[in-house]
Amino acid sequence: MIVIAVVGSKKSGKTTTIEALVKGLTERGCHVTTVKHISKPDFTLDTEGKDTWRHMRAGAQTVLTVANHELGMMRKTDTSELSLKKIIENCGSDVDIAILEGFRKRVSHELTVPKIVAVKSFEEAVEASKNFHPIIAFTGCTSEAAEGLQIPVVDVLRNPERLVEIILSLWESA
Repeated sequence: MIVIAVVGSKKSGKTTTIEALVKGLTERGCHVTTVKHISKPDFTLDTEGKDTWRHMRAGAQTVLTVANHELGMMRKTDTSELSLKKIIENCGSDVDIAILEGFRKRVSHELTVPKIVAVKSFEEAVEASKNFHPIIAFTGCTSEAAEGLQIPVVDVLRNPERLVEIILSLWESA
């Protein structure tokens, strides 16, 4: 399995980039898992009053939900100390490519995790090139804006296949 991180500021196109990657990679037969970092301190997938919420409130450490076409898991744990390695272990064994969205602090200088940085301007691209290593592509700004940074810039709305090819070449060489 290879792990790729998509990072960037709010409304920079991270989710759009991931949608394009997942679509293109799964069409090529890859098994893809995405992992979304949610920074809101009180966020929960559970809904107050629902059975699963009641199970957790009663003390269950883990709750699995099984529906016709979906398996879900909620586990109470302190994620502040959860290592990137432990997060990836939760992706499962049948995954070819894991795509992380967010996790800026955890992946910024993690050299084993290639980054795609969604940026809104040349200034953001320059700043990102100082703070994230290695960057394999930028999405969001025009190629002219990133000229001189020696990192490919991909318009995921017009040419998502280019980004898919970059990821596939990493996967095939891993």
